[in-house]
Amino acid sequence: MHLNANFSEAVVIDTAQLPWEDSPMAGVQRRKLDRIGDEIARATSLVKYAPQSYFSPHTHGGGEEIFVLEGVFSDEHGDYPAGTYIRNPIGTTHKPHSEDGCVIFVKLHQFDKNDTEQFTLDTQKAEFLPGSAPGLTVLPLHNFGGESCALVRWDKGTKFSPHTHFGGEEILVLDGTLSDENGDYPKGTWLRSPHMSVHNPFSKDGCLIYVKTGHMPTE
Repeated sequence: MHLNANFSEAVVIDTAQLPWEDSPMAGVQRRKLDRIGDEIARATSLVKYAPQSYFSPHTHGGGEEIFVLEGVFSDEHGDYPAGTYIRNPIGTTHKPHSEDGCVIFVKLHQFDKNDTEQFTLDTQKAEFLPGSAPGLTVLPLHNFGGESCALVRWDKGTKFSPHTHFGGEEILVLDGTLSDENGDYPKGTWLRSPHMSVHNPFSKDGCLIYVKTGHMPTE
């Protein structure tokens, strides 16, 4: 399968409009955002676990990045409530499940082989830092090489200067509405902007976004 596999093109998806598709595991469904491959794939998805559903034990051949959006996601190592950020590098193994159900944002097979740090971060308990513009606060999640990942909170009326995305930019709107000169992006919108794309973002009413930069092809 090739879904939104041309990384030189911009993509904007209202994820609430996508159908939930059954996975091979009972009680586990997906909304596919981009994908190269079949069941073993380079993929970005939303994944929903029904209460008391399980996924089979598996090894992360290309790494796994997770942000818990709703409920509590679990594995044999612990329980991860909404707002938890998880990185499982290449070669790690687990058996995920959810007792009461959850929704997670997942990126698979997108790790640099030298990026070996495994950790979890409860962003609900972490401190946001002043951002690079008035009205912005930032919670860094992970940095490696040219890749950077963070949560960014925008106060009402915050504007950011026009800028170029070297190595691309990917955003999931977690709350509120983000905007730019091309439109408005409410909660649940996923955006992927290619290398050297430009935009002028702002937020009229405030928002919280997950943002990753510098991770997309530059050629």
